[in-house]
Amino acid sequence: MSETLERWGSKRAFILAVTGAAVGLGNIWRFPYVAGENGGAAFLLIYVAFVLLLGIPVMMAEILIGRAGRRGPMQALSKLAVDAGASRHWRWLGLFGAFTVFCILSFYSVVSGWSIEFLVASINGDFDGASAAEIGAGFEAFLANPGLLIFNHSLFLFMTMTVVAAGVAKGLERLNNLLMPLLYGLLLLLAGYATTTDGFGTALSWLFLPSFGDVTASVVLHAMGHAFFTLAVGACALMAYGAYMPDEQSLPKAAFAVAMLDISVALLAGIAIFSVVFAQGMDPADGPGLMFVTLPIAFSELPWGAFWLSVFFLLLLLATWTSAINLAEPMVATLQGLGWRRSVSTAVVALSVWLLGLLSAFSFSTLADVRPLFGRNVFELVSSIPPDIFLPLGGLLIAVFAAWVMPREQVVQALGVGESGYVLWRNIVRWVSIPLTFIVLLGGLL
Repeated sequence: MSETLERWGSKRAFILAVTGAAVGLGNIWRFPYVAGENGGAAFLLIYVAFVLLLGIPVMMAEILIGRAGRRGPMQALSKLAVDAGASRHWRWLGLFGAFTVFCILSFYSVVSGWSIEFLVASINGDFDGASAAEIGAGFEAFLANPGLLIFNHSLFLFMTMTVVAAGVAKGLERLNNLLMPLLYGLLLLLAGYATTTDGFGTALSWLFLPSFGDVTASVVLHAMGHAFFTLAVGACALMAYGAYMPDEQSLPKAAFAVAMLDISVALLAGIAIFSVVFAQGMDPADGPGLMFVTLPIAFSELPWGAFWLSVFFLLLLLATWTSAINLAEPMVATLQGLGWRRSVSTAVVALSVWLLGLLSAFSFSTLADVRPLFGRNVFELVSSIPPDIFLPLGGLLIAVFAAWVMPREQVVQALGVGESGYVLWRNIVRWVSIPLTFIVLLGGLL
């Protein structure tokens, strides 16, 4: 159970890696339709508030555990628990986090495979001149074709795991340094295009002028849950990255930078998407189909629509790719901590995720009527229970461990903010973040 020898090559590399883990479907696919279903600006304002009160403090708790332990999640939790005179059983939280990421990545890979298909289709001009009925029917036909879903799922997972196999410096760090700036460049390009559409002003008003009459308990709960989901906290992924964190890096500054970058992606994506949606007089509350049905319809009727739609799906693919790479790393790190070679660990994770992903891919065709729990098929189960229940449960336990179990001296050293900064962080986590996380968990259960 020796200390990990790998480190991020720079402070920037760490921030890009954690941002890469956080930025993905949650920002570009989930945020627009959840905001659309919950009133726009009011939801956005509450979501940002909960990122500050809930997301950042728990993110800091997760990273500091990895930084203090300098091992894989299970091994770090075991060591720190022993140091604190607590039970070694805390190590099972690391395994629970790996299982959570395993479930999430299995459906994530399937949905990300959709972006490959739609990128190719948009480049080929398949949506040009197509009616709403034709685009909707095409999406349904795509979902009903298990061979095509499996091919794209397999291709995306291969893209992901080959990078993970190369290691932290040669794989994750190198690709994050290349792709994250490209992702932001594409987002700015799309947002710039949005300013030329007739729906730009409406989109800005809808996103930034809140009507608090729209706020309900459901809106608040959705905002809390999304703040938790979008920062990728609760699955020990950030714990693994904390183990590689440079000694001289400020943890609070890094966490705040990641949160701001994460929010900016959601905002830029929202501006780009809703400008096009409003320009075509479409409904922003179209739900999960907003990305793969509503947007192709909207772009198909705009000048240069095929080009901009291709840029958008390229952006989506890059975001999901960086996120998947950074989510796969903790599972590989967990197996490495058990003494497995990185190549073997990567192969086992890849095969396991691929096999579970097959059940999600078949959920739209062969297994569509197989509903083993709560009347939901496999895809609906793995795309709801891990994000809505497992993540907040993991985050709750992580926050309790960092704020109540770890020795004061270790936390002060890992935070790097001195005694007064530690007291402020501890009080926020104990009396604000932990109760809020418990409410998010209850919301997911109910």
